Amino acid sequence: MLTVEGLESAYGDSRILFGIDLSVARGEVVTLLGRNGMGKTTTVKSIFGLLKPRAGRILIDGEDMAGRPSHLVARRGLGLVPEGRQVFPTLSVEENLVATHRGGRAAKWNLDAVYRLFPRLKERRRNGGDQLSGGEQQMLAIGRALMTNPRLVVLDEATEGLAPLIREEIWACLRAIKDEGEAILVIDKNVDALARFADRHVVIEKGRVVWTGTSAALRETPEVKDRFLHV
Repeated sequence: MLTVEGLESAYGDSRILFGIDLSVARGEVVTLLGRNGMGKTTTVKSIFGLLKPRAGRILIDGEDMAGRPSHLVARRGLGLVPEGRQVFPTLSVEENLVATHRGGRAAKWNLDAVYRLFPRLKERRRNGGDQLSGGEQQMLAIGRALMTNPRLVVLDEATEGLAPLIREEIWACLRAIKDEGEAILVIDKNVDALARFADRHVVIEKGRVVWTGTSAALRETPEVKDRFLHV
């Protein structure tokens, strides 16, 4: 569904990405791993049109969307859970969800479906976005992305700053989303948790892909984690 080829991006004169290649097939979970400052969020921004690439292609179902506006990328079926959650603070939980809904009442992801996935959001549906805990805000950010009825969900720092129990709840929800047939591209630092349900992993270092492989291959090559992922 998504293929990134030779992606190069920069902020002004500072080049960040040097030919990133990655792909996500339908129903597949792929991780983008690396230490802080290695280009993961820049890759996400480039995919979603928030940063215009200097070079390379971003193919969605074979159509090159590199440099296209974000709303057109979203219409092609990509949903973003941004770093920092970025929920609408003055809107209620339910208003946050309804604001991004597309696809009609018969769409797979609607209020009822999101509330089944995150019962806590139903309990807090009348609370403002700024009245939620960090974990609840992350659930809301995921639910908001799902309400666009995407075919690929991209999560930037999926469990950053969350308590261990909340992290496990987020991982369980991502597994449930995968079981629904959604493709997922996820960035996070909890490699061992990701390896339990992800299909493939892409590791980047200083804006370049340095390793890619399955979860089994990642477990069998601990030197990858030691060299590129551990602080």
